[in-house]
Amino acid sequence: MTTAIIIFVLLTVAGLLIHLLCMRILAWRGVTMRRTKFGLALLFDTADEDGTPVRMLNVNGAFQSVAYATDELWSELACEYQREQARIISELPRLRRVAVIGGGGFSLPKWLVTHLAPVAVSAVEIDERIIEIARESFGLERLEREYAGTGRFELAYDDGWAWLRRASEPLDLVVNEAFSGSKPLGPLACDEGARVIHDHLSEGGVYLATLRFPLEGRKSASMYETVEAFGREFGHVWLVPEFPGEPTQAGNNTLVACDIDLVEAGCAPLAGFER
Repeated sequence: MTTAIIIFVLLTVAGLLIHLLCMRILAWRGVTMRRTKFGLALLFDTADEDGTPVRMLNVNGAFQSVAYATDELWSELACEYQREQARIISELPRLRRVAVIGGGGFSLPKWLVTHLAPVAVSAVEIDERIIEIARESFGLERLEREYAGTGRFELAYDDGWAWLRRASEPLDLVVNEAFSGSKPLGPLACDEGARVIHDHLSEGGVYLATLRFPLEGRKSASMYETVEAFGREFGHVWLVPEFPGEPTQAGNNTLVACDIDLVEAGCAPLAGFER
């Protein structure tokens, strides 16, 4: 056996031992590791500022979901930006059929189904491992069980872009929550994406997307390109920032696009944010 082969074997064994040690340390600290389509997923429990237990899912270095980890709060929204989105959605003038592209911990689909009867929600997730994690740890199995046969909730294991292009019935709301790490997935941010979404919305239908970018600086350019693309396709576009007072900090900003003036129609949370 040559020296090079011996060194290779030793490095391989050392790497394996380090990996096993890291897994042991994470398990000791209550962190579960799972492989997913888009990288390593870390699942762990902690608490929010007031001590309420929360469960967090980090995929490929970016947080994909934060949810309350108690039975009584299983379908409530733990993140302020999602609560702001819920306030916007709850004031939309008409809501019957909704599609949420991107599952994660399925926080928004859970809230929509349990709080906005009789809205019918389709949730589309491309990663089967994420669906498994959500069923085991984020209340997705409970949602499926409690609403089975009601027509209120449908789960599609599919690519969101492909699913949307095949959709045969118009949607009153499309929510884009699809991410790989911190990057939005697919062509939903371009002119073609805006057209396809527009074509699959009902008259007066609404598109809502989470755009994780700072409000200022070089890294914000992609977000404003997306805003411009939807501005060319829709009559009205709003951008609701998560951190309006901290423009250089990346935040979960909410893009809303519609052909009708939602503020005039009574959606107060959008007032002052039209672009």
